[in-house]
Amino acid sequence: MASKYATTSASVRPRRMGGGFGRGPMIGEKPKNFKKAMSELLRYCKRFIAPTIVAVLFACGGSIISIIGPSKIKDITNEISFALEKNVAINTSLVFKIGLVLAILYVLGALLSYFQSFIMATVTQKISFSLRRDISKKVNKLPLKYLDGVAYGDTLSRITNDVDSVSSNLNNCVASLVSSIVLFVGCLVMMFVINWVLAFCAIASTLLGFLFMRIIVTRSQKYFKRQQDELGNLNGFIEETYTGHTVVKVSNAKDACMKEFQDSNEKLYACSWKAQFFSGLMGPLMQFMGNLSFVVVCIVGSVFCARGELDIGTIVAFIIYVRLFSSPLSTIGQSATSLQTIAAASERVFEILNETEMEDESHKTKWLDPKDIKGDVEFRNVCFGYLKDVPVIKNFSATIKRGQKIAIVGPTGAGKTTIVNLLMRFYEINSGDIFIDGINIKELSRENVHELFSMVLQDTWIFDSTIRGNIVYDKPNVTDEQVVEVCKEAELYHLVKSLPKGIHTQLGENSTMSVGQRQLLTIARAMIQNAPMLILDEATSSVDTRTEVQIQKAMDKLMKGRTSFVIAHRLSTIKNADKILVLKDGNIIEQGTHKELMKKQGFYAELYEASFSKDAE
Repeated sequence: MASKYATTSASVRPRRMGGGFGRGPMIGEKPKNFKKAMSELLRYCKRFIAPTIVAVLFACGGSIISIIGPSKIKDITNEISFALEKNVAINTSLVFKIGLVLAILYVLGALLSYFQSFIMATVTQKISFSLRRDISKKVNKLPLKYLDGVAYGDTLSRITNDVDSVSSNLNNCVASLVSSIVLFVGCLVMMFVINWVLAFCAIASTLLGFLFMRIIVTRSQKYFKRQQDELGNLNGFIEETYTGHTVVKVSNAKDACMKEFQDSNEKLYACSWKAQFFSGLMGPLMQFMGNLSFVVVCIVGSVFCARGELDIGTIVAFIIYVRLFSSPLSTIGQSATSLQTIAAASERVFEILNETEMEDESHKTKWLDPKDIKGDVEFRNVCFGYLKDVPVIKNFSATIKRGQKIAIVGPTGAGKTTIVNLLMRFYEINSGDIFIDGINIKELSRENVHELFSMVLQDTWIFDSTIRGNIVYDKPNVTDEQVVEVCKEAELYHLVKSLPKGIHTQLGENSTMSVGQRQLLTIARAMIQNAPMLILDEATSSVDTRTEVQIQKAMDKLMKGRTSFVIAHRLSTIKNADKILVLKDGNIIEQGTHKELMKKQGFYAELYEASFSKDAE
């Protein structure tokens, strides 16, 4: 992915908003546009409509069986009650037949529920897989300006948290919502068919419980939101403190950090306690209201039984319907909340999927073979700005001949790294042209431009692989002997030789390699790529002088015979450059060799003397 290679020193560049994992939507968080978010998700999931419909039908079948069940229990109860009342033998054959039918119905209901769960789990995981795959493809097609304007953690959160949220809530919501509606309507109808007075009594007591629950939810919602906010603040503080642990120690700020942590922790405790307390009230409240419904039904039902208007079996069946009636109401409420979460999460997912991609370049047929490249580069009247009305590069022109070592120097924000970003087509220029061997890079695909360059940056990238894997990276057909030879060329062999497994030693981002050793490894990686042109961006700025000499030797070997672009703050490292371009405010104000520029006693001479004085100090 192109973005990992590009950096910039321009102060007007859109600011990247930090790392760390961003959070996805909170449970029940409302989307900006519910209808649009759900319609986009439905369009995306249309190839999974058929199995989803089957799962919904299975769920409805299970609900219908649940509605039929109490009527069979009523028949058994009435048969036994009649035999006891008349003091005659129980018709065991009839009871057995009804019981067998009931058992078959419940087994069928269990099978329908199992297959519904299996289908929905399969469908939602396929949706999750497809979303992650499509986001991953999309990220590689997005322009660098998008990735520079969004926190890495936020993008990662969309791929992980939001996709998981869509998947898990779809799995728990779709079929259960439909089956709950069917069960709710069916139970309501059956209760009114049995006795409308009992039905109104049951509904009134149930709705009273939901009214209390609504009051509690309204009271507790603000505490849940504050809990999420305080948790985010606490996590951010912990991440910041542990990331800068050395600074905290050196500054003797331990007590201040502990006090701030304690304050934040107490705030989190206070709102979490209240949130959990109100949340914990709902279970006992619903249980109480359910029991109240039973009591009301039993009292009113006994009156009807005494009058001979209802039999005992009907009362038993009605009590079961009351239980079944209250259950889907809770499920429907939870499903409504889940739908909000699905919409909020899918909205964030489709925001990235709907972003404008880089121009499709499949139609471009021109291609430069890295083996045949000469290395002539020309910038012609190049203008560019990261923001539309704030130019960084203004009418930049320069001609570089094959095999030359070109140093680009200037103060911070002058546009040094921006020149490299434009040359590599990480960003598209606003106007002007860049030519490689006489061919405009606009006529070449980005992939072709990238394979013409090797890059060594100030920020080293160590992957979770072996030394060999880090050096070879994506280049095929490289032997161990070639890797060892490159390690010798890059002044890295003394380290490799000291390790028990040599080039097969496992590394990772948290490897104990020093900064200088990591830089040498990236130089070895650039050597093995063997591209005809080279870019070195502040490659020695974060190492000591002795290590710099070692790295400089490796870089000199790497630059031999290649057109090289070197960006450096330490001007002592580029004195032997064939041409030095001095940038200020996006323009070349001076150019020439080190000696020529020093004779001019201009801006470069001031920079060099300031750098020399700093090094001397």
